[in-house]
Amino acid sequence: MKTRENAIEMDKAAFRKIGYQLIDTISDFLDEIPEKQVTTNKTPKELQNILGDASLPVNGTPAEELIVHTTKLLLDHSLFNGHPKFFGYITSSAAPIGALADLLAASINQNVGAQILSPIATEIEKQTIKWLAEFIGVSPNYGGVLVSGGNMANFTAFLAARTAKAPKEIKENGLTNAPKQLITYCSKSTHTWIDKAAILFGHGSKSVRWIPTDASNKMDINLLEQTIKEDLKQGHQPFMVVGTAGDVSTGIVDNLEAIAAICKTFDLWFHIDGAYGIPAAIIPELKALFTGIKEADSIALDPHKWLYSPLEAGCTLVKNPKHLIDTYSSHPEYYNFSLTEEGGSQNYFEYGLQNSRGFRALKVWLALQQIGSNGYTKLIREDIALSKYFYALADHHEALKPITQNLSITTLRYVPTDLEGNDENNVTYLNTLNEKLLNELQQGGEMFLSNAIIADQYCLRTCIVNFRTTKKDIEDSIKIIVKEGRKMHLMLQNKKY
Repeated sequence: MKTRENAIEMDKAAFRKIGYQLIDTISDFLDEIPEKQVTTNKTPKELQNILGDASLPVNGTPAEELIVHTTKLLLDHSLFNGHPKFFGYITSSAAPIGALADLLAASINQNVGAQILSPIATEIEKQTIKWLAEFIGVSPNYGGVLVSGGNMANFTAFLAARTAKAPKEIKENGLTNAPKQLITYCSKSTHTWIDKAAILFGHGSKSVRWIPTDASNKMDINLLEQTIKEDLKQGHQPFMVVGTAGDVSTGIVDNLEAIAAICKTFDLWFHIDGAYGIPAAIIPELKALFTGIKEADSIALDPHKWLYSPLEAGCTLVKNPKHLIDTYSSHPEYYNFSLTEEGGSQNYFEYGLQNSRGFRALKVWLALQQIGSNGYTKLIREDIALSKYFYALADHHEALKPITQNLSITTLRYVPTDLEGNDENNVTYLNTLNEKLLNELQQGGEMFLSNAIIADQYCLRTCIVNFRTTKKDIEDSIKIIVKEGRKMHLMLQNKKY
């Protein structure tokens, strides 16, 4: 049969040649990451000049030439979160098997929105969801769906909670006609997704009660209960409490067991934002920290954070998956997706916001098998130990002041040994110094940190979710912070910055 002539198809020989060249280049890159700069120090304008401002091409360019050119662009001008000295935010070093999985998934290109469109991919996602539930220690009967990341995982649960707890007529009449205002409760350290959810889904930011934290920076349980009772007296309808399992700034885990008890008392939906920290529940010595997760109605976690998956990979787990179907299922006449096949088919368009869905599960599924629960236990435990080592080294350095250490997050400040003046001036100066120091470190390329504000102190924040990081990387990073801190302090003192 004569093939259709077009510029986008590749024959087997061409695909193999280009593919082998690309794999060789990627293999070298992965091997050489530790010797590279963490990030480019070029400005957006410089990058725009490198990329050029040509108009949309009228005629095509050979694929081999494009791949070679694009590979160089990415390898020369990217931030490498796989670098052993990348400690910023919460993006893990990605397992190489995940890159191969994404290539395979893209080649098959299944739409994992309906079983008939993605026969084996749907079954793999179902098994991945089951394994993730087992991983963190909840029932494998939890259902769920893979999404792009933490925001979407939490949004997915938020809407399921609303469907489960709000008056049923909301689906037809909308929130504006609801008899009572729906109220959500969370710690003041909860990620900004909750504010976005309240605004985007029509509740308004004033519907969120930001509960202060106690001395340990966990949600104050007494204040939570008092606030719920007060809202009930005011005629509002509390419907959801969010507990955090590893807050993004310091890694603190809320008292999940106490929150679960309050949710049971007031018949509220108990959601856990465990996007970062909940994989640590696999560590035997940390089990007590996560007591209460089995009571959660829903849990958000991100395999692309502490399970070392390439972006994008988030996940929503729900104790009763029927709540997802009640929220998201839709059956227009042009859908011909039967649910009657032997073994029970499953259409993922009924579990979340997307109809068209990529095969995110494959990279997570393969890594879970390659590493196994014992392998993950080892890696996560080592990340935590390295974070504690960072804290210890800072504690023993005269120019560094460690502030917090929880899970794999350590926060610290650079404090010059020659600092003089009153305390009030020093507080302001140290915040300025550490903020400028952070910006310098992020742009310098030797290492990459993020920031946290703790008790009005601007802190350097290190988060280790990186299987490439070693103790030497931590030791080198301490030296870099001190070296750049001294330079910045001198410039500020001389008012040259």
